[in-house]
Amino acid sequence: MKVVKFGGSSLASGKQIEKVFQIVQSDFERRVIVVSAPGKRFAADRKVTDLLIECAEQCLLNNDPLQWVERVLERYSSIALELQLSNEIVKEIENDLAGRLAEDRSKPNQFIDLVKASGEDNHAKLVAAYFLKQGVEAHYVNPKDAGLFVSADPGNAQVLPETYELLYSLRERSGILIFPGFFGYSKEGDVYTFSRSGSDVTGSILANGLKADLYENFTDVDAVYSVNPSIVSRPREVKELTYREMRELSYAGFSVLHDEALVPAFKAGIPVQIKNTNNPSAPGTRIVSERDNTNGPVVGIASDQGFCSIYVSKYLMNREVGFGRKLLAILESFGLSYEHIPSGIDDISIILRENQFKPLMEKEIKERIETELRTDEVVIERGLALIMVVGEGMRHNIGTTARASKALANANVNIEMINQGSSEVSMMFGVKEIDEKRAVRALYEEFFAAVTV
Repeated sequence: MKVVKFGGSSLASGKQIEKVFQIVQSDFERRVIVVSAPGKRFAADRKVTDLLIECAEQCLLNNDPLQWVERVLERYSSIALELQLSNEIVKEIENDLAGRLAEDRSKPNQFIDLVKASGEDNHAKLVAAYFLKQGVEAHYVNPKDAGLFVSADPGNAQVLPETYELLYSLRERSGILIFPGFFGYSKEGDVYTFSRSGSDVTGSILANGLKADLYENFTDVDAVYSVNPSIVSRPREVKELTYREMRELSYAGFSVLHDEALVPAFKAGIPVQIKNTNNPSAPGTRIVSERDNTNGPVVGIASDQGFCSIYVSKYLMNREVGFGRKLLAILESFGLSYEHIPSGIDDISIILRENQFKPLMEKEIKERIETELRTDEVVIERGLALIMVVGEGMRHNIGTTARASKALANANVNIEMINQGSSEVSMMFGVKEIDEKRAVRALYEEFFAAVTV
């Protein structure tokens, strides 16, 4: 059995859904299909999920959401028309959305989750209707009925452990199962979503629960590339990655797969295959527990902007028991989570996502650190990019850090900070956002330009 997930671009139009149908029909092992909400058809298009969020937000402001509702329904109507489906499915979607918008709004974040989850839920119903029209036995599966239970954390739900055992019973159902991605139900019966692009997570959860042989994730690229194609022209395709390598690359900016999606598949030892809906014959990229390190120490380079750092210096910091705990407690009191903590004997840097570190907090946080920890210096720096150099081979290769540092120096890129993970699978470099692309190109030239494909 294979669990197969199709992303928003793969399901954005009737023509794309016809491709999905052909892909599913070409392999009888593809029995469980996870669908996303309709994505963009062209660059200036809007994703249905974004339109639904605006619907919910307008309702919370007591504004009329009609124009956004009409745009959502137009997307489904146009897809149904392309596929020559009856208007009954569109009416069903319209009634479902109207019912959600009329629900209780006393918990705004939960209300937004309820509304935006309708994108996947209703699209799964539409896709199932098309499969049936084509003469194939297909069934829409409601996540609650299947037992996909999650924590009550709006926009950041986590699967509950008992879910996996409950999902296994889906194997007993006949036909092709069409399952909506992105959300689950709390034990109280409320809808909660995973973080954005969470349909990847749903697919991985189902693969684990069903004890699938393979989890296929169909997107709009032929493979995972060694670097972002918008930064380096025609980069190398990566044929095989380990779970750890893909997790690091996804976290650092590779958008091909949600950075939380690999955990359920990894725990069950299920391989993941990245494939292209528009070119299904391409082999894609396979993600496994272990691979042969035959392509050099580095397998990929990822980068992401929008970070800031809090640099703290204090003489004999290393001898002060509890210093790190007190520093993190200050950040916790402001509801801040950190990404990395490079440190020395007398200094430490806390790397955070800039979007959660509001300008109004900055002065108060700095003052508290200075006062409560009696520091020598506290410097807050914004506008940072993190570059992740990833590869299992780095653990057995001498001089990788020196090569990376030299490449950045030759490109006239100043390293603001450097940190190597304890797993030795990745190295992180902090640079100014303005230097990000130049730094990535320099690292790619160093590690990939001379490698034969």
